[in-house]
Amino acid sequence: MSAPRGKSRRNLPVAAACAVCAAAMVGAAYAAVPLYNWFCRTTGFAGTPQVAAAAPAQISERSIKVRFDANVAGGLPWQFQPEESFVKVKVGEVVTVNYRVVNQSARETLGIASYNVSPPTAGGYFSKINCFCFSEQRLGPGEKRDMTVVFFVDPELLKDPEQQSLDTITLSYTMYPVRQPEKPLAQGRS
Repeated sequence: MSAPRGKSRRNLPVAAACAVCAAAMVGAAYAAVPLYNWFCRTTGFAGTPQVAAAAPAQISERSIKVRFDANVAGGLPWQFQPEESFVKVKVGEVVTVNYRVVNQSARETLGIASYNVSPPTAGGYFSKINCFCFSEQRLGPGEKRDMTVVFFVDPELLKDPEQQSLDTITLSYTMYPVRQPEKPLAQGRS
């Protein structure tokens, strides 16, 4: 038995509202990752370091220990480690450190690094001028490479009363495997 004609017309706005709501939810799902990424980079939320174009104008006498951590995700046959486990830096001082990566496999592999800073509240004050993160790294069999990070701790940290007891910041990188696209099979002759 079919619904009366008037009742199906009343359901049309409800169906349209449901369709608009579903489309908005799908759109929000696609926009969530880039918006969250932008928010973290802008605010330093969740320990996301800032990206700087130049060094600060002042260097403070206050020193902070910066520790370096390196991890390799499963599926990537690399050895990855910092050249030094930590450095003492003055707030505002530009520092260059190196990480060494070695491809321990007999084939070419690709990796990409992500990073964060701990404690998370220090992310807004940890600024990188140059970094290998989020750049695809291609290493041949047994290849070794030094990768550089140039950073500083922003002097604005000194104005934050919540950071007065901060004495150590940890910069942590994790290398993840990047899947290589399948090579096309040679096309047969016609």
